[in-house]
Amino acid sequence: MSDEPVYQLTLTQRTMILLTVVLSTTIYAGSVLISSALLPQLQGAMSATQDEVSWVMTFNIVATAVATPATGWLADRFGQREVMIAAALFFGISTFMCGASNSLEELIFWRILQGAAGAPLVPLGQTLLLDSSPRSQHVTVMSIFGMSNMIGPSLGPMFAGEIAESFGWRWGFWMLVPVAAAAVIGCWFSLPRSEIKQGTRLDWLGFISLSAGIAAGQIVFSRGQRLDWFESGEIILATLLGCLMIYLFCMHSLTTERPFVRLKLLADRNYALGLILVTLFGMLNFAIIVLLPPLLQQHAGYPESAIGDIIGARGLGSAIGFFAAMPMARLDPRLSLSLGALLQVITGFWLMSFDLNVDMTRLMLCNMLQGMSIGISWVPLTVITFWTLPSQFRAEAMSLFHLFRNFGSSLFISIAVAEIVRTQATNYARMVEYVSPYNRVLEMPWVMGAWAVDTAPGLAKLSGEIARQSIIIGYTNAWVLYVLAAGASIPLCLLARLPKAPAQKG
Repeated sequence: MSDEPVYQLTLTQRTMILLTVVLSTTIYAGSVLISSALLPQLQGAMSATQDEVSWVMTFNIVATAVATPATGWLADRFGQREVMIAAALFFGISTFMCGASNSLEELIFWRILQGAAGAPLVPLGQTLLLDSSPRSQHVTVMSIFGMSNMIGPSLGPMFAGEIAESFGWRWGFWMLVPVAAAAVIGCWFSLPRSEIKQGTRLDWLGFISLSAGIAAGQIVFSRGQRLDWFESGEIILATLLGCLMIYLFCMHSLTTERPFVRLKLLADRNYALGLILVTLFGMLNFAIIVLLPPLLQQHAGYPESAIGDIIGARGLGSAIGFFAAMPMARLDPRLSLSLGALLQVITGFWLMSFDLNVDMTRLMLCNMLQGMSIGISWVPLTVITFWTLPSQFRAEAMSLFHLFRNFGSSLFISIAVAEIVRTQATNYARMVEYVSPYNRVLEMPWVMGAWAVDTAPGLAKLSGEIARQSIIIGYTNAWVLYVLAAGASIPLCLLARLPKAPAQKG
């Protein structure tokens, strides 16, 4: 393949595009991570349970997943530059409205619109970088893009935590609005105009069936635990609808002449394998930063500012990982992918060892390790996945790539939260069975301490401690799922097909 980029630009123009794309994509990733630092305060302000407040994250991610596949059609129909400008503009408006929300339902609505508006930013931004850079520079460009895209959002929670603690959770969202405005201006002046394909039409049947299938699946995993799974008619209906819509999407896409998503792209081995790996990558990407904040604030006594610092430590780990990925690009990329997955496994085992007395240093080091694993994995995963695909399919293929990443994130968060809620309830019920005046162990002073079974205050303290121990068991089970997902990706990394020639030759 030729080393020439799609757009013939000067070094200055390419640099401006890189800066603009980094700024534009950072605001989306920042909105996900910043809201994770706000979850504990949101739960209290909205009078929501843990699984309910997690919808602020999961429905935002699933909205992105649903809207992402339309990126290719939007870029063909209106042009890459115009779509980037509109996406950044509507993202800024919906972000402002998130901060102005007065109920959980209202906040989730605007978070859904925020996710849908920001959906084209990451795949289109990545496509613009690949199209504007020579093929020999793709590894370097993706390293800079990935590092900036991870470090910036990881620093966001540090500021969001401080702002939320001082001024309230609303300003955690509003702090992103000026950045979105700067992204709109940058896109307007620096991005090149692309060719608009006349007569481009949207495959509405494919779009609606895929969107409905993804949304139904998210409803099942988000509300299943609360509604007792298949004891609920809503869950049964959502499951049947989701399966039917996905089946309809697959059959339609394979038989129509111009499908919404070309499933024939899956014939490319590296691309098909990359979709599986990026799904597992997505499952691990946001899990820690969504699950940890409620645990740390409600049960371990950490303030929002400290939680923001803990999440922000991931940025330093990401920087180390991306810097390491640059020289590692000369090595077998399968080794980089496997090393990143192995670090995720180690992170999961480390998380399983934590209790409610864990200190802040260990939490920050663990987040740094997870960030490092992401930095090491992202560049080889991206390069291998798109190495053999023709450039004319890149925008469409990138959209599907990020669809799988986002759906993996929302899916795992929903499953993990459901497991935490289930395990907490089950273990609480089992442990309170032993709280009885007839239990001789509870008569021992060195066992009971300030607890008591014969006074209301003593029982309340004992109940609270049982709840704390029940929730940590639930989190341990969630980290087990984390380890299993990370471990599953290691053998898959070794199946990737290596490029047959150096990058500069294509």
